[in-house]
Amino acid sequence: MSGRLEEMPGEEGYPAYLASRIAQFYERAGCVECQSSDGRRGSLSAIGAVSPPGGDTSEPVSQATLRIVKVFWGLDSTLAHARHFPAINWLNSYSLYLDNLGPWYDRNLGKSYLENRSRAVSVLQEEDELQEIVKLVGQDSLSPADRLTMETAKMIREDFLQQNAFVDIDNYSEYDRQAKLMQIILDYDTLCRSAIGKGADLKKLIAIEARERIGRAKSVPASEYKQRYEELAADMAAQIKEASND
Repeated sequence: MSGRLEEMPGEEGYPAYLASRIAQFYERAGCVECQSSDGRRGSLSAIGAVSPPGGDTSEPVSQATLRIVKVFWGLDSTLAHARHFPAINWLNSYSLYLDNLGPWYDRNLGKSYLENRSRAVSVLQEEDELQEIVKLVGQDSLSPADRLTMETAKMIREDFLQQNAFVDIDNYSEYDRQAKLMQIILDYDTLCRSAIGKGADLKKLIAIEARERIGRAKSVPASEYKQRYEELAADMAAQIKEASND
């Protein structure tokens, strides 16, 4: 590229000013004043799509972009082939706006929302580490607590993160609905972990009827989810307690 421009090449043949040019593009985003008589103000968003050869994000364009943007969604072909959509990798995607949005979350969704978010991310990271052990010696070699971590991570992935764009009730979800569903999944993990500590059988805990209902919770109509989720949470706690006493 630099050769065609008759310029001194930088890293991997890109122009030396690559980073500054990318920065100029993203700096166009922000609050703007419209060129009109009434002095209207608005916001301009810039959403860039970087598709490096072979998905290698270590190349210069990707790295220069990551140094500038504060939100990154990493699309993963492995997830797409597994028909997990949106195919956004939860381990390398991030947002640096949490501090800005924190007061809004606390005010509208309660103090527990960001704590649950951090806990869900931690569970997914633990699952990724455990997958290496599973590949070598199988899941049966894991302790009951680790197998519960794998089950909770599966619930977060399939019952919470995965969406169906062709189903109206699933292609869009209110923040309140997301917060309540995440709370149910994490409460399931907490209650089951406590039950395992008292000697409960993990297979019985996974086989409770409420576990299946959590998987179908996304399909509950928007006008009914608050009541149905409350009932689900109560039934789940009762069934886990019953399974613990068997």
